[in-house]
Amino acid sequence: MKLKQVLIPTKVASEGMTVREVFIECGRVNIPALPFCTQSGRITGRITLKNILKISCLPDYMIESARILGEEMSCMEDVEAKARRMLDTPMDPYVQEPALSLSSESPIIKALALMEQNDTSYLFVVDDDGQYRGTVTIQCLARMLTQLDQQG
Repeated sequence: MKLKQVLIPTKVASEGMTVREVFIECGRVNIPALPFCTQSGRITGRITLKNILKISCLPDYMIESARILGEEMSCMEDVEAKARRMLDTPMDPYVQEPALSLSSESPIIKALALMEQNDTSYLFVVDDDGQYRGTVTIQCLARMLTQLDQQG
């Protein structure tokens, strides 16, 4: 089976887009990241929910102390206020290096192998012409595999 049969079409992130818009699109299609594209449509980076939340909402001391944090935390009000402000900021500062990509003609087993090799749960589908087609996640691959017995 080819990636084109299981990919999830999504919007792309572009300059000036807000964090809120990224969150809405990722939530709409249940994916962890969007490709960041130039106006010409070339992918030059990625924007991930994890990176935005880590930078905006998690002070280093909380990450370092994660295992010993209690259930009641007085600093949560500050984090929630920061998060509200962050939603309407441009997402540009959160752009990271581009994610892995494969063409839509690639077999799903290659996608699984690359995800495992690179300890990721998603990759972008970009054809040889440089055109972004969508995202493939470990969840959509698992969903496709569960449907195999329903086809026969």
